[in-house]
Amino acid sequence: MPLVEMKSFLNTLGEKNLIAPAFNTTNLEMTLSIIQGANEVGLPVIVQIAPTNVKLSGYDYIANIVKSAAEKVDIPVTLHLDHGMTFEDIKQAVAAGFNSVMIDASKLPYEENVKFTREVVEYCHERGVAVEAELGELGGKEDDHVSDESAQTDPLLAKDFVERTGIDLLAVSVGNIHGLDEQPNINLELLREIADSVTVPLVIHGGSGIPGEILGQLKHYNVRKINLASDLRKRFISSVGKRYEQNPNEYNLISVLLEAQSEVKEVVIEKLSTLNR
Repeated sequence: MPLVEMKSFLNTLGEKNLIAPAFNTTNLEMTLSIIQGANEVGLPVIVQIAPTNVKLSGYDYIANIVKSAAEKVDIPVTLHLDHGMTFEDIKQAVAAGFNSVMIDASKLPYEENVKFTREVVEYCHERGVAVEAELGELGGKEDDHVSDESAQTDPLLAKDFVERTGIDLLAVSVGNIHGLDEQPNINLELLREIADSVTVPLVIHGGSGIPGEILGQLKHYNVRKINLASDLRKRFISSVGKRYEQNPNEYNLISVLLEAQSEVKEVVIEKLSTLNR
């Protein structure tokens, strides 16, 4: 089916009490793995990409790949920009046909974050594009950025932030961590307080390192989107690396990539099943 607008996508999740993984893609093989894996289990999925990874494909190319793959399946698929840092990031994603964007101004002072986020919301809503923003900062590593400390989300500020910016999704910091180098410690009590204080669905970044027993509970805290990147990338790289170790003279690239694609699809199916069991 055609790509689904994020607001409609979120309504479907809410009606069915589902949580959608937002899997980060980088290329054709990762994208097909994500969408085909989700289609096999019959659950909605978000494909997303950050500006740091768009360097490989460009906004238009990756958008066309996702659109083409989505049209060949019967599940809702939506395309999201992860961690847009500048207005130019946002404009390029919107022009390419992304259904939603994240503007990450969480490192700015609070009032500057509100002002900048509000400007992005006005621009995107005029064009039918939903907006995610972040309040609080995660520790760990996200692509090329490393944060040594995390500032957890304040529920009272979260309420004010959502009301003043008009965002559609709120990414929160409740002990979640980017990457796989550190162990997350999810504060479910804080997550409940935030969920009770705001009117929009919540987003958890850094989902790859969160234990399965916690992942399975998140949909009960109005979390509708959880970002997963490191697990997929690690499996892809490991698959290719093993083939090289087995045969340093390997030249059958299609065989190598098909195997990597199959490996990534297994992770997609596993995560989808864990989140919505």
